[in-house]
Amino acid sequence: QVQLVESGGGLVQAGGSLRVSCAASGRTFSSYGMGWFRQAPGKEREFVAAISWNGGTKYYADSVKGRFTISRDNAKNTVYLQMNSLKPEDTAAYYCAAPRGSGYLASSYYRTQDSYGYWGQGTQVTVSS
Repeated sequence: QVQLVESGGGLVQAGGSLRVSCAASGRTFSSYGMGWFRQAPGKEREFVAAISWNGGTKYYADSVKGRFTISRDNAKNTVYLQMNSLKPEDTAAYYCAAPRGSGYLASSYYRTQDSYGYWGQGTQVTVSS
């Protein structure tokens, strides 16, 4: 059993910054990579970013490269998504997710929704123009 709880969402103006967090419990957090996805109204859920179990490898969607940074603090069982230079198109519910696999995994694994077996409830991020 894995439990994920997101927090930190809110309303921000375009060009601003926001950091969302995901607290995990229920398994050995440091043994697993973690991912962030988002879903806007009328759109399918899409990959945003992921980080390997040791934090040494990070992956980003092309739409957020250079603006978003994923990080983790294994001592706190928490993964973060720092979002800078926010755009209205970033408006979405943001979900953190825990994958089924552990250890060293390929980029394609982290970018695929079906790789993840556990999802949080989501936190809303709204960017105004």
